[in-house]
Amino acid sequence: MGNRAALLVLLLVLCYGMAKAMAISFAEEEDFGREKEEREEWEEMESRKEREQRWREREESEEETDDWFLLQDSKSVIRTEAGEMSVIKSLGGKIWDRPLHIGFITMEPQTLFIPQYLDSSMIIFVRRGEAKIGLIYKDELGERRLKVGDLYRIPAGSAFYLVNTAEGQRLHIVCSIDPSESLGIGTFQSFFIGGGKYPTSVLAGFERETLSNAFNVSFSEVRDILSRQREGPIVYLPESHSPSTWTKFLHMKEGDRLQHLKKLVDFHEPRDDEEEEEQQQQQTWSWRKLLNSVLGKEPNKRGDKRTRRTPDSYNLYKRRPDFKNNYGWSVALDESDYTPLKHSGIGVFLVNLTAGSMMAPHVNPTATEYGIVLSGSGTIQIVYPNGTSAMNANISEGDVFWVPKYFPFCQIASRNGPLEFFGFTTSARRNRPQFLVGASSILRTMLGPELAAAFGVSEEKLQRFVYAQEEAVILPSPKAAPPDEKMKPKETGEEEKEKEKEIMFEEAPKVITEMIMGFA
Repeated sequence: MGNRAALLVLLLVLCYGMAKAMAISFAEEEDFGREKEEREEWEEMESRKEREQRWREREESEEETDDWFLLQDSKSVIRTEAGEMSVIKSLGGKIWDRPLHIGFITMEPQTLFIPQYLDSSMIIFVRRGEAKIGLIYKDELGERRLKVGDLYRIPAGSAFYLVNTAEGQRLHIVCSIDPSESLGIGTFQSFFIGGGKYPTSVLAGFERETLSNAFNVSFSEVRDILSRQREGPIVYLPESHSPSTWTKFLHMKEGDRLQHLKKLVDFHEPRDDEEEEEQQQQQTWSWRKLLNSVLGKEPNKRGDKRTRRTPDSYNLYKRRPDFKNNYGWSVALDESDYTPLKHSGIGVFLVNLTAGSMMAPHVNPTATEYGIVLSGSGTIQIVYPNGTSAMNANISEGDVFWVPKYFPFCQIASRNGPLEFFGFTTSARRNRPQFLVGASSILRTMLGPELAAAFGVSEEKLQRFVYAQEEAVILPSPKAAPPDEKMKPKETGEEEKEKEKEIMFEEAPKVITEMIMGFA
């Protein structure tokens, strides 16, 4: 009996302990669940606050600057008495599908941009003047004369030099600088083959004894060659302005210039087959080849000295416009028009708008656009995906703007004169812009009961609205263009009524854009 009682007491104690443990467990679980819910609510609240704060900051920054799509970070990277190079750097961020820097090169008459190679590829466009470019191409030195309107591609790692051949005329070049292959040291990095005290040749980094043995010359000759140049990367050619070394170099025969360069660098690299040779139209060179040359590897001997014909340049002004009407014209170049663009993956365009005309609101579905105003003035308008204005800014000669792909935009020439702009796109494929307004707009293509329902109007009313504009691509828009303040007339009662009508039609493209983007 006593054993049974003891067993019963033990059983009751165990049951009580288990019940208490379960109660504690449930309480802890309940507390943990409540704590978890409170933590999630707090985190959600903090996340919402952060989002609101970021949005407020974005709105404030947009209010402070209405020209976010104008690239204004211009930096002078080279400046000498003979010329200058400045670069406008594109900003970073996910919205850029491919950042491009825009360079401007100005050279005085009879000057030389000394031999070098870059860690970035460039496409140069001759805005004014005449030039001669020398480029190592398929193991040979090739030269080509360039004139106004010419395009030419310089691959990353390819040695080149540039000469202003015009007498009494400055050379102005606009170029794209593609940092996708760069080392990430600054905007881009120049490796000067020629040079002395300023700039310093890449050869100067090797031991003097190494160079003496490699060139088979004395120490003093090495020191003499690598210490004379003090004028900078852009130098004058005449004897009175420049070191005689470069004057003699440019006055050599083309074959002799090739051999002179090959004394510095051995560009020869055997190819496995003809297919590889065809793919590598622009031969580049590496540090290994430089080391081979410096350490004594003999340059490839040839029985005859000759130069190779480099790929052709392409003149934009000689091309028939892809589109032309009474209000302007446009040219777009892709890889099918100019093969070197295929290697860079970059397209080129040139647009000329007559005074007061407009490039109709449109969207680039495949590429970001970088534009440079060559002459004239006007306005550029860009729209956010939510149908609000991203930028409405005045532009003039020298301004650089960019437009992300998918963002609707338009350019409008001022009434004072034509607007000409040139630029690059981040795709070498055909762009096929989608126009939102005009005779070739997607509104006409999509016209039907569905589109009418989207606007909340009858199909007949929408049809009258869409077909009111008979022109395509480049539209007459003197009423939407920035007026000349000196010529602005005083407004009378009738003029105020006319102005109301004008505003209604001016706002139409914006309304259409908002509806198309689905945010109206």
